[in-house]
Amino acid sequence: MRKLKIIEHISLDGVIQSSGEDGFPYVDWTAPYRTPEGRDELLAAYGGSFDLLLGRRTYDLWSDFWPMAPRSPMADGLNAAKKYVATHRPESLAWGPFEHLGPDIVESIRRIKSEDGPNLILSGSSTLASAVLIHGLADEILLAVYPVLLGTGKRFFAERTPACAFELAGTKAMPSGVILVTYQPVGPLKTR
Repeated sequence: MRKLKIIEHISLDGVIQSSGEDGFPYVDWTAPYRTPEGRDELLAAYGGSFDLLLGRRTYDLWSDFWPMAPRSPMADGLNAAKKYVATHRPESLAWGPFEHLGPDIVESIRRIKSEDGPNLILSGSSTLASAVLIHGLADEILLAVYPVLLGTGKRFFAERTPACAFELAGTKAMPSGVILVTYQPVGPLKTR
């Protein structure tokens, strides 16, 4: 059985968007905080072998960048990973290996998780991440929390995401001020 890990770069106010789509004004806002130590920690979080779970917008953005990126452990890992893509246009997928999730995304993710293979990483893909959280499919969340407020942009947690509780599995502070925080789900939110 595979585990599904969500890895997100997130501002203090919950924004995960970094591309210029929809007029977002802060393209690549994470760049000033990148360090070799942070890169190494994120590579370790991805693991040696993994598959990707991606929404269509993230797939398109990444497929425009990663196949042409200079060789590196991250580029090599992302390019080699099988991409499971939520899309209504599977015939236009080209960055592979890939498989589209079909009309029942939640059931497809459950099926993929039950199969043998490397763990699944979901990054970006705010709409897909919300669906994964709503249906309790995430086994772990790693947030790279940046010391910035953006005020606008796509948020990680959707309004309809159900209340639930997580336990802290680890933290690591980077010299740049980024904090890597890992959580694992423990069930419904308890208020008393």
